[in-house]
Amino acid sequence: MKYVVLLFFIASVTSIVLGYSLEVPYTEKLKGFGVLGLFLITIPLFIYQSWKGKDVKDYMLTNESLERMREKKKKN
Repeated sequence: MKYVVLLFFIASVTSIVLGYSLEVPYTEKLKGFGVLGLFLITIPLFIYQSWKGKDVKDYMLTNESLERMREKKKKN
């Protein structure tokens, strides 16, 4: 999965760079497709890959997590 994300990232950045460096009639399309690929494909895939297998409750601020933090602070 990380290679797919890397492939889309490289393709998007390449498209953006070629859009700025080449002088062809479709440079705006190259830049646009690069930005769309980056924000609509690459970033969601990266977020999915990095959050896969993690529990969201570990990152939420609840009464239980506040109590655990207070107990840990008292021990130190």
